[in-house]
Amino acid sequence: MMKPNKYYAICDCDSCYCSCERVFRPDLNGKPVVVLSNNDGCVVARSKEAKQLGIPMGIPYYQLAERFPGKEIGVFSSNYELYGDITQRVMEIIRDACPEFYRYSIDEAFCVLDNLPYDALKTWGEELCLKTRQWVDMPISIGIAPTKTLAKCADRFAKDYPAFKHCCVIDTEERRIKALKLFPLKEVWGIGRRYLERLESYGIRTAYDFAMKPRAWVRKELHVTGERTWMELNGIDCIPTEQLATKKSICTSRSFPGMIEDLLGLRTQVSNYAARCAEKLRRQHTVCANIMVFIDTNRFRDDLPQYSNSAMEVLLTPVNSTQEVVDAALRALKRIFIQGYKYKRAGVIVSAISDEGKVQTNFLDFNPEKHEKLKRLTASIDKINKLNGAETVVLGSQQYTAKHGKGKAGSFRDAIKHDFRSHNFTTRWEDIIRVK
Repeated sequence: MMKPNKYYAICDCDSCYCSCERVFRPDLNGKPVVVLSNNDGCVVARSKEAKQLGIPMGIPYYQLAERFPGKEIGVFSSNYELYGDITQRVMEIIRDACPEFYRYSIDEAFCVLDNLPYDALKTWGEELCLKTRQWVDMPISIGIAPTKTLAKCADRFAKDYPAFKHCCVIDTEERRIKALKLFPLKEVWGIGRRYLERLESYGIRTAYDFAMKPRAWVRKELHVTGERTWMELNGIDCIPTEQLATKKSICTSRSFPGMIEDLLGLRTQVSNYAARCAEKLRRQHTVCANIMVFIDTNRFRDDLPQYSNSAMEVLLTPVNSTQEVVDAALRALKRIFIQGYKYKRAGVIVSAISDEGKVQTNFLDFNPEKHEKLKRLTASIDKINKLNGAETVVLGSQQYTAKHGKGKAGSFRDAIKHDFRSHNFTTRWEDIIRVK
């Protein structure tokens, strides 16, 4: 492994969703905790104790009591507003601790560090872990290495082995080889299911087995993507940092608590999914040109007629305002909706994503005055929602009304089943903690 010019650190929140719930429930520390999917369907996040208990990922909620009788398990509905705010606080601490920062997901971030000796790198990581625990009460683990893929490997060791004190550094050839020999191939960043099956058929079981294959063989079998992973495992930095911060596509989709038969009900759901996609675009300062909507009936109900379809709206000028993204999504929905089916799931996918500062406008549909007006309006809505809680201000199409017109209109978060959802202690005034 060549002497690197710099090191990469991957900072990853431990059992993110469960740890966020524990911030305000310290009584659950050391106890198994799980978080359920939307509509309280199945387990999508588990604490370390829940994994040790044997709770599998994806188990339906109703089976927990049957398979683990008498076990005290903390169960929570997913609360992404809380998780987003807590992890944002963690990311701000990480951002302040390093010269170059790239947020990779809700609970992960890459840091670019100078070429420092082992002791300095280890001290930096351990101090950062301690700071996030003291300031936000969130546990994180850090992997440091000359490449991003090796850093992901180091992060796994930091999580699994307490002796590392939440920070593992791979900085020498000896440490790299030892780590790769212990690291399962299925956990290597960049090795998907399709590649995994092919490599295992050749008897490749560990990251070391893969890294020892000839480069030409890897290029032939796995093409450019696989070759890049091979290079990273061999200490050759080749994944551009710019690719880490921007997603190529964004999808928001959910199953409904019940089934929806009318277009109005589907419009509400699709409007909210499209609004979420627009918010994510603005958060990473990008715009999109393609907006696709898909709808599905319940494939598990053989007694019902089945139908699924999708449609895409291609925009001449890329956008990220909620109004424009929602309008395009609803146009796509109208083209594929057919009356007479019971719909169970829908989703919105935005793609053809580019930097909002490099938008190529089209004179046929671009109205500068309208664009500036929407930009100011969107900025104001985002500010209000940030100060007062998500969905304080929404579009009319995002509001739902109870079935048959009974009950008042409510927000999208109230349309999802969430019997075990915690309060939004840090983002909503009505949920603020009261100390007695």
